[in-house]
Amino acid sequence: MRFLVLYSFVLMPFSALAHELWIEPVDYQIEDETKAQARLVNGEGFKGVELAFFPNRIEEFNVYNGEEVIAVDTRLGNKPALDAPSLPEGLNILVYQSKPSELTYKEPEKFERFLKHKALGITLEDHLARGLSADNITEVYTRYSKSLVSVGDGTGEDRLIGLETELVALTNPYDLDGPMQVQLFYQNAPRANEQIEVFERAEDESVSISTVLTDDQGIATIPIKPNHEYMLDAVVLRIPSDEVATEYSAMWETLWANLTFFVPE
Repeated sequence: MRFLVLYSFVLMPFSALAHELWIEPVDYQIEDETKAQARLVNGEGFKGVELAFFPNRIEEFNVYNGEEVIAVDTRLGNKPALDAPSLPEGLNILVYQSKPSELTYKEPEKFERFLKHKALGITLEDHLARGLSADNITEVYTRYSKSLVSVGDGTGEDRLIGLETELVALTNPYDLDGPMQVQLFYQNAPRANEQIEVFERAEDESVSISTVLTDDQGIATIPIKPNHEYMLDAVVLRIPSDEVATEYSAMWETLWANLTFFVPE
């Protein structure tokens, strides 16, 4: 199993088109009693900058294995953010939830491109119809990222953790017997007819990007290839509550669901 290359990357302004935040295991498949490491990475198209472990920026960082929940315990500023002596045998679900963060689109065209890119069903005209300015469009966003890591035989299932928005693998990528399917949720209910962006990284580090739509049950089939790494990303855009809008001076709120996994030979 190869080690993943962390790209050097110049961090673009927060008002750029879109940025994902994903969990990137150093190794998606490890033996029992083997050290487990995973990076938090912010960027685009599987290229990004590694984030250090800072608890004040994190709402949740846990590992789920069956009914067992293990809190990630690491040093302040540690890279990689997860650095554990071992993980339990089976399928481990790494879960990260950020604290809310703020950004500003200084140019309305960038906000409009973001809306189209993520197929959010809102237009700049809808924004203006709320009586909001086209200049300095403000947003508060939260990340909900998961990653699937196989230890030993890798048996087990992903499950709905209960994040505000969440991607759940309906099939175990390390024990595939049919198509790879995922289900997209928002507030524990399936999201029907929504876009999921699919990032596929090959051994030579080349990345292919495509999109799929969920069906009326929020389920999508992901086209996969052996020995490739995958990142799935889906965004919820909503009008913030009065409390959130006041606290963060936000016109809009986005919630980012992300899931990474590897498909072996």
